[in-house]
Parts: sequence; C-alpha cells; structure tokens
Amino acid sequence: MFQYFPTNYVWNLSVNIALTCGAKIGEIDQICKPLIEVSKQGDDTGTTQFFKSWVEKADSMVKRAEDDLRRGRTLGAGALFNRAWIYYLVAERMQSPDYPERQGAYDKMVDTFAKAVEYAQLPVESVEIPYEGTSFPALFIPAEGVNGPARTMIFCNGLDSMKEMLFGTGIAHEFARRGISTLIVDQPGTGGAIRRRGLHGRYDSEVWAGAAVDYLQTRRDVDGDKIGMMGVSLGGYFAPRAVAFEKRLKLCAVWGANYNWGELQKRRLQREGENPVPHYWQHVQWVFGKDSLEEFMAWAPNMTLEGVVDKISVPFLVTHGEDDKQIPMEFATPQYENAVNSSFREFHLFTIDEGGSAHAGADNEAIGASFIPDWVNEHL
Repeated sequence: MFQYFPTNYVWNLSVNIALTCGAKIGEIDQICKPLIEVSKQGDDTGTTQFFKSWVEKADSMVKRAEDDLRRGRTLGAGALFNRAWIYYLVAERMQSPDYPERQGAYDKMVDTFAKAVEYAQLPVESVEIPYEGTSFPALFIPAEGVNGPARTMIFCNGLDSMKEMLFGTGIAHEFARRGISTLIVDQPGTGGAIRRRGLHGRYDSEVWAGAAVDYLQTRRDVDGDKIGMMGVSLGGYFAPRAVAFEKRLKLCAVWGANYNWGELQKRRLQREGENPVPHYWQHVQWVFGKDSLEEFMAWAPNMTLEGVVDKISVPFLVTHGEDDKQIPMEFATPQYENAVNSSFREFHLFTIDEGGSAHAGADNEAIGASFIPDWVNEHL
C-alpha cells in the first residue's frame, strides 16, 4: 500500500482510497505535505488539521469548476467536480461523529458528486430504496449493450465507506462492460442512510438487502431472477448474511472476508490490528446506535457468520488480501470452508505480488475490480 505518511496506517488508507477513486498525486501531495509531522502523533491527533487541508483543496477546485461553467467549459468543470467530491469524502470520513463541520463536508460531497455526474456525463442514476417507512439512497449503474432486462449486482458498504466511494473504485463500470448492472447502496449505518436519515446499522442485513431486491424487481431493466450481492470490508459480513437468508439473491461475492467481526472487536479493544478510521469506538457506537462501549461490546457477538454461511446455496466467492492488516487470515478461510452447501464456491487470495493484497484491495483496487466482475459474469 502506498505510504505517504511514515507511521500512520489510517491516514495512508485514506490516501489510497482517494487515489483509487481518481485523485491526482500532485493534488494529494499539496494536501498532505503540511500534515506529515502531525501524522506521527497517532490516528486521532491532527484529524482537525487533516480535515482542513483536504476541504481547502476541494473548495478551491469547486471554485475553479464554477469558473469553468461560467465560461461554458462544462467538461473541464466536470473533471474538477469529479475529483473535488473525493477530497470532501476523505475529509469527512475521518472525523468523529460529533465533529461540528462534518455534516457540512458531507453535504458538499453529495452536491459535488451530483455535479460531477451531470457535467462529466457519468452513467449513474440516484435512486431511493423504500425501507421501513422511509428510504435509503443508492446509485444505479446500468449494464452496457443489453437489450432488455439485465443481470444485476447489489453492492453494499463496509463499516465506514459510502456509495460514492464504491462507485469510485470503478467496479460498477467493469460490471457494466460485462452486461451487468449495479445497485450501490448506502445501507443503514452508512453514507446518507445514517447521516441524513438516522438509520443505524443492524446485524440482520437480509432485511435491508430484501428491500433492495424488492426495489430492483420493480425495474423493467432488471432481470428479477438474476440478482446477486457483494460487499466490501464489513460488507464481507453483510453480503453473505443477506444471501444466506434472502433466497431471491442468486450469487454472493465478498471483497475482503469478514467471518467473525464480533470476535474481532474484542481484539481491537486489546489494540490488536489496525482500525479503519480514527475515533474508532465512537464511530462503531454511532453506526450501530449504541449509547456506550459496554452496550456495543455486548451486542457485537451478533456480527458473526458462524452457523450462517452453511445456509448459502448459491455460487459464493470469497476474496481476501495477503497483506490485510485489519482482518486476519483466520477470519477469512472459515468463511469459505464452512459454506458447504454453496452450489459452487471459490476462495481467492490476492497476493502481494499480484496486487490488491491490502485490506479490501486498498493498495490496488483495479485488481479486485476486474477479478470479481469476471467471476460474477461466469456464475450469475
């Protein structure tokens, strides 16, 4: 994984996320150079400076884009908007839930992403998934070259990602090239679902996944009998859990295995393994709607695939990274080994030599963004 900061995994993860989504290395250098010294003080210290540096760059790019629009340079503006939203996202994602400027940065990100879609002419449709009297937001990316209903993959977030970030990986584009549509969801606990709707995460992911299937089956451009699901990072728990119990889903793929996340929290409390974001314990309580660390730790054992993956009867792909510093290998292989009733199962380890070996492929997401769509294309 590219390490801009010499001692800070969490901040380096953010840099790699930005680069994956389309950031430019020169802009990254401008943003991060003033942060090198403070990064050595740990994950949490300096996140305010981190936020300021990323937002200032995004703000300046939005101003330039707006100037381009006044000159009629819509495609140039679209390119600037299409990087500015990345920098807002990275800044916002790294803050504690109660950081006062966080919501404003999120709102700027959503607005800037919408402008990127419009002016950069991105093939994305913003949709709403009806859910328990309200809805959660999603992005629909249509298949290319399909006359009639297309196979479709639901793609869910992990603990701290959001739909725009998953779009930025390019995997939906790769699915589209293979004739497969993608519905990228901000499921409860992530993205706009928690930030704008107050919808907290839950362990029984089949409930909100079922709502996504309900929605897709109303679309005339979707083959309602050929819907699969995949997840990244903690989505490596959510997707298999959903497919095990929501039998309308015909395939499952995970980008980063996550067999027993509840058990992993005990280890993280003992400071074993890297965290994905600063202010980690505040973050997980916010995501899952728990009022204290004690309440969260008592609830966390629900987040396991023990006694679950054997209920998956459809094709099942488990991928993991050889250099994953967040989820150890012992929480990857059982996810494959215990899926004994899958009609076809495969485990693929992304090696350091191959690339994509960091957590959820953060070092080179292009590897997983090609491998997984190829596999899905063969089995859905």
